[in-house]
Amino acid sequence: MKLDVLALGAHPDDVEMSCSGTLLAAAAAGKTIGIIDFTRGELGTRGTPETRAEESERASRILSLDARENLGMADGFFRNDREHQLLLVAAIRRYQPDVVLCNAIHDRHPDHGRAAQLATEACFLSGLRMIETLGEDGQPQAPWRPRVVYHYIQDRQIPADFVVDITAHWPKKWESIQAYKTQFHDPNSQEPATYLSTPAFSDFMEARAREFGHLIGAQYGEGFTRERPVGVREITELI
Repeated sequence: MKLDVLALGAHPDDVEMSCSGTLLAAAAAGKTIGIIDFTRGELGTRGTPETRAEESERASRILSLDARENLGMADGFFRNDREHQLLLVAAIRRYQPDVVLCNAIHDRHPDHGRAAQLATEACFLSGLRMIETLGEDGQPQAPWRPRVVYHYIQDRQIPADFVVDITAHWPKKWESIQAYKTQFHDPNSQEPATYLSTPAFSDFMEARAREFGHLIGAQYGEGFTRERPVGVREITELI
């Protein structure tokens, strides 16, 4: 199916943490939304690929996604090379998104910056008709290039080029994050503590959203960087 907005993430939960409010806002405006996870997050200290998959399905239901799939790339070891580019090109052509949201351009986790570069290049290559890929039906896919590619902001602070007001969608965004019970703070968990599982990190996620919201006079926001200037059709529509 064709999607209006497609979010790409190196790991299950990347999108929920960083741009799920923006997806919810798009859906509220009548747009179709989806997520592609690159890996199963199998190198994570807590949980297993199986529990991560279950949590991903739960989060997908909370967000009422129109589509979600996992490309099965190797966590920690995928590369921005021809093999992975073609895998992602086929997925982009399958969903034909107008807007693509992808990982931060650089971040604490090296997978994030690498995924950002992979997404940028695959979105461009997807529009070249001389690159041949096959759909799930075995038939050649038509070329497709997303209209715009934006990068969400993750752990490391990066100045935002624009911020989306997600105030109305904050409760549902937070619920989708909490679907990943193995990854975040759970006082009853017997698993090893990690950077993400502390109460302080949960506080940080809310503080980050409040900070972005504050920048635009809203309660909660999500920040993005752009690859080209953002176009505006009518100047009075800006917040």
